[in-house]
Amino acid sequence: MKEERIIDGAYFQPEDQEEAGLRPRHLKDFLGQKQLKENLAVFIQAARQRGESLDHVFFSGPPGLGKTTLAGIIANELGVQFRATSAPALERTGDLVAILTTIGENNVFFIDEIHRLKPMIEEMLYTAMEDFEMDVVMGQGPGARTIKIPLAPFTLVGATTKTGLVSGPLYSRFGITTRLDFYGEEEIEAIIHRSAKILKVEIEGDAARELAHCSRGTPRVANRLLRRMRDFAQVWGKGRVECSIVSRGLESLAIDSLGLDKLDREILKMIIERYRGGPVGSETLAISIGESVDTLEDVYEPYLIQRGLLQRTPRGRIVTESTYRHLGLKKRAREDQQFFL
Repeated sequence: MKEERIIDGAYFQPEDQEEAGLRPRHLKDFLGQKQLKENLAVFIQAARQRGESLDHVFFSGPPGLGKTTLAGIIANELGVQFRATSAPALERTGDLVAILTTIGENNVFFIDEIHRLKPMIEEMLYTAMEDFEMDVVMGQGPGARTIKIPLAPFTLVGATTKTGLVSGPLYSRFGITTRLDFYGEEEIEAIIHRSAKILKVEIEGDAARELAHCSRGTPRVANRLLRRMRDFAQVWGKGRVECSIVSRGLESLAIDSLGLDKLDREILKMIIERYRGGPVGSETLAISIGESVDTLEDVYEPYLIQRGLLQRTPRGRIVTESTYRHLGLKKRAREDQQFFL
């Protein structure tokens, strides 16, 4: 069984009630992504004034940045019900029919990992999104016939970490398309203070800044680190999250000053020590670390690239000079090979 990483933004368990309690429910409480929020506020207000459903919304970006949270916020701001599922859960066309035929007028229907929709289900969505009706085949063989089922107007919110895998016909049917970016450290620090208040945890300003620096620009990571520091503070101290607690806690979790954990460093060292700093193909690298290519590309690489420690090239992945400095490795070339001290 795969071990969950403390800083892994991809592993979100819906049954985690405490984490769900940290999710803001209104735009005014959602910190960061300023331009996106301003635009959504306008679109939502306009839809409410017209008494219409909001146009379909498409969110993309790395995991843990708030795509699911924003989908719920849209429903709350519109004052409508929220239905959520993920693309892998829609196994048959009947699953989609059952949801859309029972969804209320102007309600929000959220599909996570929308790039993983099955082709038949995706094709059914086309007419549902455009014309608010579904073509359903009744019967089999020569006697089969197609009937149209009218649907109440609704808003589909799709989210993905892989925009490139979403088909053109589906993508073009979204009227509002936007991408979530990694958060700045000041925004993450504000999120930590907000979460600490909800969790009733006292945290020093310097401790919050140190946590923000190691949170990979991802609110989900920041909240998880805060909860672990709360545990450490309760056992090692008097319940107050101080700088000494954070420093000791991060060391115990093997998280360094850039927010890299043991697995991140293993990836970089693998490229250096086994593949001479690169280039190495993603499939080869994924096999070397015992992960899937999707996990490598979606979970590990985005932050390493953002930090300037890894580069994607046409020939494969290569590490940068910053990687050697951060890991304390020295590089010198001799002929066509590289040696490390």
